[in-house]
Amino acid sequence: MVKALRRVIAAITVAVLAFRAVGSFLSWVEHQEDTAADTWVDEDEFEDV
Repeated sequence: MVKALRRVIAAITVAVLAFRAVGSFLSWVEHQEDTAADTWVDEDEFEDV
């Protein structure tokens, strides 16, 4: 009984940590997209001027 309870608690812990990791990764990806758009320089635009 105790072993089953420990396994359930471990499974819940792993699921919560995985959920937080995915959320953190998606937040990081969104932040990277924002910064990449702000720092992008179109070299052809400056050559035409």
